[in-house]
Amino acid sequence: MSLLSLLTVFSSATFLGSGLLCLTSLSMEREFTRFGLAHFRVLTGCLEVLGGVGLLVGLKWPPALWLSSGGLALLMLCGVGVRVSVGDGLVQTLPALGLMLVNVYIFVAASR
Repeated sequence: MSLLSLLTVFSSATFLGSGLLCLTSLSMEREFTRFGLAHFRVLTGCLEVLGGVGLLVGLKWPPALWLSSGGLALLMLCGVGVRVSVGDGLVQTLPALGLMLVNVYIFVAASR
């Protein structure tokens, strides 16, 4: 399995899990309220699930890989911005930053 495929499957699994938690978890509901973004929780969860599915589809149809990875990278850029704006520390911000960088890599590799 290539590095691109491995990172794609990892990112997809992460976003599918995170998106489902975002849609169903009381702790995620509290986090979005803490961020002052409770009205974006369902949208964020749906985008994460769709992006995760899109990454898997992209393993067979490259345009979906490019679109999904780019969208998820932008979503995580927003996540990093939110974490910084609410004063969260590096440890709390690292998952969003790491997933953003993974998806930037996928995006660039898929664009070639």
